[in-house]
Amino acid sequence: MAGILNLVSVGPGFADLIIPRAEVALKDSDIIIAYELYLRWIEPWIKNKQIYTPPLTQEKQRALLAIEKARQGARVALISSGDVGIYAMAALAFEELQDTDTFAVNVIPGITSANACASLLGSPLSHDFATLSLSDLLCPWDWIEQRAIHIAAADLSCVMYNVQSTDRHEGIYKILQIMLEHKSPDTFCGVVKNAYRPGQKVDIYQLGELANLKFDMLTSIVIGNRFTQRKGNYIFTPRGYNDWQLPCCNTAEHPLPSGALWVFTGTSDGNELALNLSNAGYQIIISTATKHGANLAKQKCPHACIWNGPSGIEARRKALRDYRARAIIDATHPYADVISNQLIELSAELGTPYIRFERNTELDEKSTSIFSTPIEAAGHAMSIGKRIFLGIGYKDLDAIMQIPGTNKIQWFSRITAEPEFVQRALNAGIPQNHLCAMQGPFTKEFNMTLWRNWGIDCIISKDSGTAGGFDAKQDAAKELNIPFLVIQRPRMDYPVICSNYQTIRQQLLLINIPS
Repeated sequence: MAGILNLVSVGPGFADLIIPRAEVALKDSDIIIAYELYLRWIEPWIKNKQIYTPPLTQEKQRALLAIEKARQGARVALISSGDVGIYAMAALAFEELQDTDTFAVNVIPGITSANACASLLGSPLSHDFATLSLSDLLCPWDWIEQRAIHIAAADLSCVMYNVQSTDRHEGIYKILQIMLEHKSPDTFCGVVKNAYRPGQKVDIYQLGELANLKFDMLTSIVIGNRFTQRKGNYIFTPRGYNDWQLPCCNTAEHPLPSGALWVFTGTSDGNELALNLSNAGYQIIISTATKHGANLAKQKCPHACIWNGPSGIEARRKALRDYRARAIIDATHPYADVISNQLIELSAELGTPYIRFERNTELDEKSTSIFSTPIEAAGHAMSIGKRIFLGIGYKDLDAIMQIPGTNKIQWFSRITAEPEFVQRALNAGIPQNHLCAMQGPFTKEFNMTLWRNWGIDCIISKDSGTAGGFDAKQDAAKELNIPFLVIQRPRMDYPVICSNYQTIRQQLLLINIPS
């Protein structure tokens, strides 16, 4: 009797996602060979059959066993989750097949992890995309990095499999850094754990936030492209009809000038600096990361040229080169270390002078406790407080709320009144009545009133300087006698640092850039 080898896909985890052809193949098979977990999804269709369950690490043994049984004339089903032909068992089976084998082989397709995760997130893979496994068991790590570079440079949406394991912890962060070298940190992404299985968790982030998270082998990461958008709790990538130019939006009424000073900002004092330089006679291009930042810059500097939108290092490189920037003035937020590192790299590569405009610190080290990371500060806060105020923005909230024991703490937060930021805080677990969504900076009196009303007994802040309202928070905490924990600024090796408009002017003259 001629045997049959059915290579059966059983999808991501629920029986209703298995196609009818797979059900028919399972019912028609005498022998079932699978990792034991997969049997739960197909149990009604395999009763009274001969079942073999070699463990997870014995994929090749499973394939060899299935082929041996088919050669003996049995009808065999070799099972794989997702799609059997994608990062799965079909390739192992075909490797072991011989040209002399006469049994029939049927490949039954299924829903992949990429499909499953995309459906939970919305429609992020509606245009060209790639998948990338981060497991280096079967592929050298250098190859994985090279593929990641090409995926990022092509601005493809991407689904990453086998993201992080106990023995393979750092690789994902290297890949995320590669993505950030080509994609904007504002690129929308999805993190999906246990898609269509018990314990399912679906979250939306921006690319720049992912490095603060921890993952596992049950998690897939979906990274969008420059056109990927958010609608409520979903993300989607338009199918086409896009502006296929650089993600550059010149909101000024005249073209971008050549040979201008490029001021990278998004802060109030950065916009003030740009205005002073413009009034001094310098041609200025203000670069912002968001439309909101562009609007604020336009209000402050109505005659300036604004370059904004999602733009990774490739877009910035091209813009600085094409418009022959005379100098790069980095007036970004003190904690925006990703963009600062990019600008320093581009300065060296393009031979364009770089000047860092750094806010003076108002940190009183005698009355504050200083920590290296938000997680470290939050861990300490949980040991001394029960009603903790997070004055750190929204990007680190999710990581903090994943610390064991956070459910025993009352968390409060104040963030910029952007709908997306508010939703991120709510998704992280901040209760709606513990959230203040307002545009700062805030006075000492406002802080004291808010914290009294909320009964705050510990405060975590970033050292954002006077322009960011740090001194008002520090003074309010001191007067209320509330522990004040500060996350220190990223340690950066800036080539040149200036702290005010006058020293910026002096530095420009020093490098022979008069107004």
